[in-house]
Amino acid sequence: MSVNSLLWCTLRLRRKCMATHLVLNRALSGEDAVNALRPFYFAVHPDFFGQFPIERKVNENSLKRLNGYLENLQKPGSTQPTRLTFYVRETKASSEQQSDLISPGFRSVSFVLCTNDVLTTVMNILKSCSLPVEHIKGLKGTSELSQGSPKAEVPFYRPVKWDKSYYTFTGFRDPEQELQQARRVEATLSLWLRNNEPEATKKLSASLPRREELTRLREELCYKFNLADIRWQRSWGVAHRCCQLQSLSRLSHQNPEALINLQGDTVVFADQSGINASGHVMLGTMDVHHQWTKLLGQLPLYHSLQQQADWLKERISLLLGGTQVIHMERLAPSQMIAEHYSMLSILYKSLMSQSLCLHPRSLQGLTMLLEKDCCNPRLHEMGHFIIPINCEPHNLQVFLQSHVLDARRRTQLKNQLEQEEEAAMNLCLQTLSLGSLSKEPSVSSTQMILCCKRLLEQQPPLMQGLHICVSHFYSVMQDGDLCVPWNWKS
Repeated sequence: MSVNSLLWCTLRLRRKCMATHLVLNRALSGEDAVNALRPFYFAVHPDFFGQFPIERKVNENSLKRLNGYLENLQKPGSTQPTRLTFYVRETKASSEQQSDLISPGFRSVSFVLCTNDVLTTVMNILKSCSLPVEHIKGLKGTSELSQGSPKAEVPFYRPVKWDKSYYTFTGFRDPEQELQQARRVEATLSLWLRNNEPEATKKLSASLPRREELTRLREELCYKFNLADIRWQRSWGVAHRCCQLQSLSRLSHQNPEALINLQGDTVVFADQSGINASGHVMLGTMDVHHQWTKLLGQLPLYHSLQQQADWLKERISLLLGGTQVIHMERLAPSQMIAEHYSMLSILYKSLMSQSLCLHPRSLQGLTMLLEKDCCNPRLHEMGHFIIPINCEPHNLQVFLQSHVLDARRRTQLKNQLEQEEEAAMNLCLQTLSLGSLSKEPSVSSTQMILCCKRLLEQQPPLMQGLHICVSHFYSVMQDGDLCVPWNWKS
């Protein structure tokens, strides 16, 4: 057989394989993909992680990137390999209703999306999370191919593995080699920075005027109304934050009397308006000025309720050996002051019903969080007690006394890690000349310290002046901030 005939047969085989691949790609539409991924969405949806804000945030970010990947599959052109991390609920399916699913816990799952068709991508996601795939056979998209004949089946795509000399002779790209290169690029910090630093620098330069405006508005409002601070509950972009501050600034010009009650308070732009358990003023980003004005007019009443809550905390501390009741916003960001006061009141009445034999200063320096859903008291790895509000006083006393030494050890270790983390971040910020350095709440102090030490040791190029956020994945944000995994590879 001549060389031309061999090449012609080779090209025909390749086109036939590509045609079969395209048929399979059409076999699953975007709507079918959503239906096929229902078990996955049910296992990772952020709404099921309300008590776990760190895991909720990771799943929110990963779902956004997954949706973008699926959208790109519907467009012409190739997609870039994407590494995703999800916290998957341990579910138990009922054969009758989906509502019978229960979630006793969750696990972390990471996988790389590198396929170019919807069906294979969906299958890989479900298999990576150990979820069933049998239901995909019954979807509309996969059954369309069998409408012509009752015995027809979905075409089976088997990629041809050519010898390396084939790609050298024909000039075609070796898909296996490209995939390996893409994976290495994604997992290597220096190469990833080399490919994405120009885009990040361009976005960062475009966002500088908005960043300056954000700083100016924030300082102006804090000075004008003597605010303790202005914060944001979520990681909104710079433009979004500017709009929120501009809206508050317009309200201050239209109705300056409404903001007088804010003196000394901390303002948090959040999902809903109210006063949270820490006493901060939450301004809902979807609310109008009328709703903000109504809340600000009720601030004196909320301040009175906050004082009563502080008094209850002092009384509880005296009864429990000096341990302090605290509220962590990152663990319960939406808990309002009325609910927190109610929980304090229930625990205080329970403690007053029995006399405890705790030395007034035996638990001095320790902290505790209140929960209304848990049954038994427990000690968190960071050293604070987690106490149910309906805990029997005698059992609570026994638990506190038996865990006090372990609580002090964990608290001391947490404080040491936080100090070491702050020092490592400051040194990394100065040595590498970064624009800023931060981390996601899901990154622990130990992980952040390790990341900073490795950055100082290897000092990757192209990081000067950039805004770095240590996370679990690579990403270029809309304002030019770079997300870098804490366990990046060199």
